[in-house]
Amino acid sequence: MELNPSRVDWVDYAKGLCIIMVVMMHSTLGVEAAAGETSWMGALVAFANPFRMPDFFLISGLFLSRVIGRDWQTYLDRRVLHFVYFYVLWVTIQFAVKAPVFASEMGWAGVAQAYALSFIHPFGVLWFIYVLPIFAVVTKLTREVPRVAVWLAAAMLQVADVQTGWTAIDGFCAYFVYFYSGYALAPYVFRFAQHVADNRSACGFFLGAWAVFQAVMVFSGYSDLPIISLGLGLLGAAAVVAVSVLLSTQTFARPLQYVGENTLVVYVAFFLPMAATRIALLKFAPGLDLGVVSLIVTTSGVVGPLVLHAIVKGTALGFLFKRPQWAKLPMATRRAAAATA
Repeated sequence: MELNPSRVDWVDYAKGLCIIMVVMMHSTLGVEAAAGETSWMGALVAFANPFRMPDFFLISGLFLSRVIGRDWQTYLDRRVLHFVYFYVLWVTIQFAVKAPVFASEMGWAGVAQAYALSFIHPFGVLWFIYVLPIFAVVTKLTREVPRVAVWLAAAMLQVADVQTGWTAIDGFCAYFVYFYSGYALAPYVFRFAQHVADNRSACGFFLGAWAVFQAVMVFSGYSDLPIISLGLGLLGAAAVVAVSVLLSTQTFARPLQYVGENTLVVYVAFFLPMAATRIALLKFAPGLDLGVVSLIVTTSGVVGPLVLHAIVKGTALGFLFKRPQWAKLPMATRRAAAATA
């Protein structure tokens, strides 16, 4: 089996796994907080914690080398404005949905202030697409700096465990090293994926050993220690790559690929079906096992946005998940049209 870097199926599977783990975390913690109890799903969330976001950012940086050499206008359009559009749109939608609740707590003036602050201090789960453009710009600005030096600086920021209270700053310090690793180590990541594809049996032993080691480190309380957390993040990312390569040839896993192809759709919109399902289940099925509740809420959070995307695709509401032409830089739009022609 040869992996073609021009279209790598396993990357979609990896993205699908990552977004499901993100939704699972928010769903499970939300259910447990509302119920005041823990569940067996909480153990899965804890197990994935060291590598869930590191892998997400590493995968996000894998193909950056394809566009980082382009002019700044094209680069900013594709790597910055693209995410800015969806952040502004969906932070506005989230505030519109939650405004009555916020207003009851802080008044309408407080809601307006919180909304304005969200453009400096990323709001809720949308912090991921807020920091991605920052990662992309910093990587391009440091393109001429030796990669080893940049990686070491990023690693030191992660090890320092910076806690300023500002999500953008803390998120940059905690996760830029993984994004930059995806960019700088992309050839090695693809080589590793090819090795997994060619040595599936041996890979099974690697994944088994990793799972045991990961569980020991997490549940013994060592996974948050400096340097160890960095190592677990990178090792977990390698494990997700390996699992994704193995799943990419399995027919039963095809839905996971579709989820990965629509990661942004799920990420920006999962909050609404997740919250609605959680409230309904806790109210109307109070005796249901909390782990099962969390699993159902997770499923709703993943499937709900995909259904909404299918409904609005090609309609006047398509702008919810597809950036319209007016939200693109003119020069970038003309170049894209010329390339298509």
